[in-house]
Amino acid sequence: MNRSSMKKLIQVSLLVLVPQLLLGWLIYTYQNMGRESSLQELSNEYTSAQRTRIDHTRFTELQRHFETPQEITEACLSCHYERGEEMLNNHHFTWERPEFMPERGVVYTGKKTAINNWCTSVLTSEQTCKRCHAGYGWETYSFEYDYQNPNNIDCLVCHDNSFTYSRRRGNVEHPDFIAQLPEFEAVLKNLSSPRRENCGICHFMGGGGNNVKHGDLELALLNADKAMDVHMAREGVDLSCVDCHIAENHNIRGRYYGIATTNTNRVSCSDCHGRFPHTDNLINEHCIKVSCQTCHIPEYAKENPTVMHWDWRTMGRLDPDGKPFEIEDEMGNIVYQSIKGSFEWKSNLAPSYVWFNGTAQQHLMTDTISETPVMMNRLFGAYRDPLAQIVPVKINTGYQLYDPIYRTLLHMKLYDHEEGKGAFWKDFNTRKAIEKGMDYIGMPFSGEYDFIETKNHMLVNHMVAPKEEALTCTDCHVREQGRLNDLRDFYMPGRDSHAGIVRYGRALFILSLAAIAIHIVARVIITLKKTT
Repeated sequence: MNRSSMKKLIQVSLLVLVPQLLLGWLIYTYQNMGRESSLQELSNEYTSAQRTRIDHTRFTELQRHFETPQEITEACLSCHYERGEEMLNNHHFTWERPEFMPERGVVYTGKKTAINNWCTSVLTSEQTCKRCHAGYGWETYSFEYDYQNPNNIDCLVCHDNSFTYSRRRGNVEHPDFIAQLPEFEAVLKNLSSPRRENCGICHFMGGGGNNVKHGDLELALLNADKAMDVHMAREGVDLSCVDCHIAENHNIRGRYYGIATTNTNRVSCSDCHGRFPHTDNLINEHCIKVSCQTCHIPEYAKENPTVMHWDWRTMGRLDPDGKPFEIEDEMGNIVYQSIKGSFEWKSNLAPSYVWFNGTAQQHLMTDTISETPVMMNRLFGAYRDPLAQIVPVKINTGYQLYDPIYRTLLHMKLYDHEEGKGAFWKDFNTRKAIEKGMDYIGMPFSGEYDFIETKNHMLVNHMVAPKEEALTCTDCHVREQGRLNDLRDFYMPGRDSHAGIVRYGRALFILSLAAIAIHIVARVIITLKKTT
């Protein structure tokens, strides 16, 4: 090639490459424009947010003695118009809502009627489960009439920031402070939007104890550092639950897929961080099929362990005096209770991972068992599903009662105020508790019972780690023991191989080397001929 040809080649290359490089730089700049500043603005916005507590003691409607909690709600609604109607239709009060399930149509699901992998169901145990119900007066399943009474709404359980308010277990519906005016005055001076403590009293303590249920929601979040959760860290932005789970007309955003089925009203990381949260576009491309939580929550149950297995088969054992008892491990975790059976606790857990498109299905009380283990909920999604992403989950297992004749899960009456009424937690008679429970929900019982394995999926959305602790490429793109080893419906570089592709690649590599060698030899021969 002569000098003139070489010059033309360089000119053409520059004409082609320079515009491409310029275009690439413009695209990169556009995608990252203002990203750092927007994140800083977001941090400043929440760090400086004023959570004002309003002193209600100056309102004449509240300057009196209240005999019942319903009277307090009535006084609240006398000023806060239409809030009662909003709450009457809110799932925190109704504990059920219509959901669409494939091949079933619209069904009503919720804590009021669902069966789960923990204490199985609210039904027959309303007198104790109502502690986490945002309302008063619920004693039995026939509460439909009272659902129309706005005075049965519990305003203070969410809006008391003095944290002196309490709901008693299995007792009359009178909070402790009602007969004590000083404590009530403290409540009235500290009313505001819900804080972590308000939400946590139920959501941190689900399943009967701290972090039992979710694994990523526990009391340690009330005083979290950045290692625990960057969003809730006291030295960070110090977010409350409602900063992300925002509410419009008391409709709080967020779905719990133990009872929800549709991809609606969800909270997403992109709500605040946008679709392109990283400065590295290769990482941004991962966001198409990988959820933010997958990389940014490398472990959960960081401070206190969570229950991974609940075995009802061992329930009902009594001490030599015929009394129920419990056993704790060396860390103080209850590993056995007469009323609930055996538990396995674990902490500092790497999540499991599944494909999820935002839709799910639950096992209903009336469903016939068709598989083992029984899937208490099923998260839908697959690699080829355009809406599906890889998400982290807690998978907990258990053993529950079932009817081997009718092939249905059995429902026990668990709680009652008094002994002798068939409640298992009082009388410890399994058969009688089943008979009472199945009669209560109107389902048949063959008279025979056994235990069957169950399985449940819980999304892991909290305990977000600092960015320096996020997963790296080699956590997934490795041949053995990678984070995503259980997801095999797609090809992942660094992990997967195909014998045919490997042979083809080797052959192509060898042919490439041969072609280069032939080209070099040919050029040498041509050069030698020209010189001679």
